[in-house]
Amino acid sequence: MSKRTQNMAIGGICLAVSVLSVFFASIIPGVELTLYAVSSLFIAVMILEGGMKSGLLLYAGTILLCLILVPDKVAVVPYAFFFGLYGMVKYYAEKLRHPVLQIALKAGVFLVVFGIGFMFFKSIFFGNIDLPDFPWPVLAVGGLAFLFLYDFIFTLLIQFYRKRIRRTEKDIRLGKDL
Repeated sequence: MSKRTQNMAIGGICLAVSVLSVFFASIIPGVELTLYAVSSLFIAVMILEGGMKSGLLLYAGTILLCLILVPDKVAVVPYAFFFGLYGMVKYYAEKLRHPVLQIALKAGVFLVVFGIGFMFFKSIFFGNIDLPDFPWPVLAVGGLAFLFLYDFIFTLLIQFYRKRIRRTEKDIRLGKDL
């Protein structure tokens, strides 16, 4: 199988699972953040498999299909403005050599998106995510704590993917059990 065909197949699977995750986030109360987080992992998979262009195509395709298939269109907003973008933000942030700069970039993007969403578009931007009734700075600090936990788990899942799922032709030929 050619690399292009393989990337298309992986892209189709990632697209289907991403759309399903956003769809279920729109209809199952209480697990929205988890499902949005799951949907965001597939952007990173596509970046690993096919590069940034493939990740961007998956992102755009997921948004378009979600707008067609997800009954609650507002539920697409958290994916479109944060979770879908996070794999790309993480990719560029982790190209920076200094860990403090990496964290600052990730936190900065989060705070900008959170601030715009909270200040101007709260009911639309957060969609069906129920936020406690706290002042916005408290919610922002809680959101940053969530971001760091999310980033840590995201990193672990990407490492798992690289070691256990994404096996190269060389690994298979050598019979390596990663």
